[in-house]
Amino acid sequence: MSVRAVETRVRPWRDPLAVANGLKTRDGALALLSDGGGLGRWSFVAAEPDRVHVGPLSPGADLAVLRDPDFAAGVVGLLAYDAGARVATGPRDPVWPDLMLARYPAMLAFDHHAGEAHAIGRGDDPAAAAAAADVAGAWLAGAVDPVRPDPPARAFAAEADPRAYLDAVADVVARIAVGELFQANIARAWSGSLVRGADPFDVMLRLAGRAAAYGAFWRLGDRAIVSNSPELFLTFDPVARRIETRPIKGTRPRHVDPAADAALAAELQASAKDRAENLMIVDLMRNDLSRVAATGSVAAERLFDLESHPTVHHLVSTVTARAGPGVGPADLLEATFPPGSITGAPKHQAMKVIAAHEPPRGPWCGSLFLIEDDGRMTASVLIRTASFQRAAGRWTFRALAGAGIVADSAPAAELAETEAKISALREALAGA
Repeated sequence: MSVRAVETRVRPWRDPLAVANGLKTRDGALALLSDGGGLGRWSFVAAEPDRVHVGPLSPGADLAVLRDPDFAAGVVGLLAYDAGARVATGPRDPVWPDLMLARYPAMLAFDHHAGEAHAIGRGDDPAAAAAAADVAGAWLAGAVDPVRPDPPARAFAAEADPRAYLDAVADVVARIAVGELFQANIARAWSGSLVRGADPFDVMLRLAGRAAAYGAFWRLGDRAIVSNSPELFLTFDPVARRIETRPIKGTRPRHVDPAADAALAAELQASAKDRAENLMIVDLMRNDLSRVAATGSVAAERLFDLESHPTVHHLVSTVTARAGPGVGPADLLEATFPPGSITGAPKHQAMKVIAAHEPPRGPWCGSLFLIEDDGRMTASVLIRTASFQRAAGRWTFRALAGAGIVADSAPAAELAETEAKISALREALAGA
């Protein structure tokens, strides 16, 4: 049955991480935690979905299930990277479901700017919506103040020798030199196991001091993810018909010395290499959006903005468009997935080159998205993300970090960039 009634009640503010901490063991526990900044006004917490879909997609990543009215609102989804890349790579052994969807009748939305919580209930009629709002409101009273746990893993092991990554970068540079492509994002992976009794939510708690605009925890059955992503893939406003994407390309590590840190930021802003890398992805995203945008509406509103995060500085650009008639969230994702910033240019060839150097990525560099009651969608890029799977009562994890390789990339510098990008997750999982 499609959701026809919604009830929203304004409640006093509670820390959304504390509320999520009280729900962490429930089925479908969800926390979309923002930093409260300009891009992260809202956080969302929920549990106990009433409808779940987990399964493969066709080779073209057809998202017909998202057009089902039952998944029209209060829906969280995860698209694995490999679901979108398969059109270029062909079949590969899956390491994660292509698509995970869950519909939440009860949800809490936290407005960081107004300092209030909204208890949202959804149902087939007003009485069911009111009952769901009661459930959401009760979650506020069950908040548990978070305590930073010990590292949940004893080891954080690279899946390949660093030499293999240096060789991969050199190979991509050589391919660029002969005109095969212009850019490819090549990643490294680390993996391990949590100690007995540890939980993926422990990683979320340990990342609490490193808030990002698109932080997330989601557990569905024996799978979970923890993300500390700063990157927006897509937003869609169905009233204004506005689409926005904010690709990240260009990185420098942070430094504990303020003067050295400022110098690194200035170096990034002045770097012709990093600007060119960023601009390639801007052009790619403009091309992807043009498939679903009104003619002439695609624009690069801002280029090369500096964003500083706890461990890295980034260059970020903003591309916008007006959605064409009848275009909805499924159409947007089909036209643009996987994100250009973590594939390369041309996208199709970049995905083939990535597959030549990496095993399947799974959730990493896929997208986690929320569709709200009015059809508004927010989708993040799952960078700075660890995935977890449980077997025999114990969780294993996998985390990746990548770098955009261009013609003048130096393998050692790109290797160092992956170390900077993985540092927060490494510390959260296994300590300093």
